[in-house]
Amino acid sequence: MAMAAVRSCLLRAGLRGGSRISAPPKRTFSSSAHHDDAYETAKWEKITYLGIATCTILAIYNLSKGHPHYDEPLAYPYLHIRNKEFPWGPDGLFETKHH
Repeated sequence: MAMAAVRSCLLRAGLRGGSRISAPPKRTFSSSAHHDDAYETAKWEKITYLGIATCTILAIYNLSKGHPHYDEPLAYPYLHIRNKEFPWGPDGLFETKHH
């Protein structure tokens, strides 16, 4: 029922030639408004693909290199003092033991 009322109002306004809102004219704020938009789009697309390729190559290079392994740190008596155990066990929740 409500949709029919809305449709009839719109139809009447259309038949009467009701006020149509026209889009405002396109405004240009800079001198670059006359550049070819397709050229700019293609340029930035090429730059993007070049950046993706460069980042991928650098990531592969950095990840393929070895990395140094350091000795275990000294076990100082004042580190990891536990006055009572955690509910999940003697070690911290995110600690792992490397034997």
